[in-house]
Amino acid sequence: MKRLLILEDGSVFEGEGFGSSASTTGEVVFTTGMSGYQEVVTDQSFNGQIVLFTYPLIGNYGVNRDDYETISPTCKGVIVKEHARRPSNWRSQLSFDEFLKANNIPGISGIDTRKLTKKIREAGTIKGSIIDVVSDLKHEFDQLKATVLPKNQVQQVSVEKPYVIPGMGRSVAVLDFGLKHSILRELVKRQCSVTVLPYNTTAETILSLSPDGVMLSNGPGDPNNVPEAIEMIQGIQGKVPIFGICLGHQLLAMANGAESYKMTFGHRGSNHPVREIATGRIDFTSQNHGYAIDEKSIDPERMMVTHVEINDGSVEGIRHKQHPSFSVQFHPDAAPGPHDAVHLFDEFMELMDTWKEQVNG
Repeated sequence: MKRLLILEDGSVFEGEGFGSSASTTGEVVFTTGMSGYQEVVTDQSFNGQIVLFTYPLIGNYGVNRDDYETISPTCKGVIVKEHARRPSNWRSQLSFDEFLKANNIPGISGIDTRKLTKKIREAGTIKGSIIDVVSDLKHEFDQLKATVLPKNQVQQVSVEKPYVIPGMGRSVAVLDFGLKHSILRELVKRQCSVTVLPYNTTAETILSLSPDGVMLSNGPGDPNNVPEAIEMIQGIQGKVPIFGICLGHQLLAMANGAESYKMTFGHRGSNHPVREIATGRIDFTSQNHGYAIDEKSIDPERMMVTHVEINDGSVEGIRHKQHPSFSVQFHPDAAPGPHDAVHLFDEFMELMDTWKEQVNG
């Protein structure tokens, strides 16, 4: 089935359709991982986006029950050079094509993904549509340009009601801005009792639960579109330890006066090198973000930069100087990607224990 990918700059790419036959529109972004496509597509940080895989063959090991990062993925589409029609892996339960059909996600294969990636790197992320071959392309381009992408992405993906994952250890409240299951897995490994809360939960409600610590999760979109979360962080900061990841990192920084900016093409992939400033340690990390914190806007009286991205020097971690709060832009939980930085979850455990000792005298 012939399908087209059209971009708002007037570009047209012709390829073969797979997955859902629906038409779709979203922001086209690329990710550089060689594997982990199931985790990528089910990562809610890709809400509203069409995901371009730079690795040329996707789908060769199928889809299984263990590698979901959410049960209901919300990315808008998938672009690949070639998709494997016959997966081969002992864990495989569905082909990638069957998985996309089941979740109503359209895909297109057979296009020049290298050319498209270069375009995005030079011009930045761009709005696009996957459509059927039509005679009136002008109408399709008009529709594409007129489409306004939503700004309530966190609201779309956050849990609506709290739920609890019981544990015998520390009590952690997790704010769901687009939560990956891998974050929950790391907390459960450490016997934490986890309460997952909606993105707009108030500071008063969180503190009423008397958690040992608060986790600010990853999520999609512009952190400026979640002002209620910034107000919530200001209300709990200094009263309970905080650990932020990805969008949670940006929100923690902004709650302390920093500003964010939209990156040209973002960081999305499984091999981004990050340096810890204090030790010089290099970790290879999993990342998925299109916004970052402007280092010049960070108040040195309140916050210190702890990690930087080696390739472009962008801020990858911060720590509060007065309060037990820290965050990282990358994913120490990985999924997919290396687990070099998973020790940060242990640091969060130690921070909660130290804070509890100080509070209890």
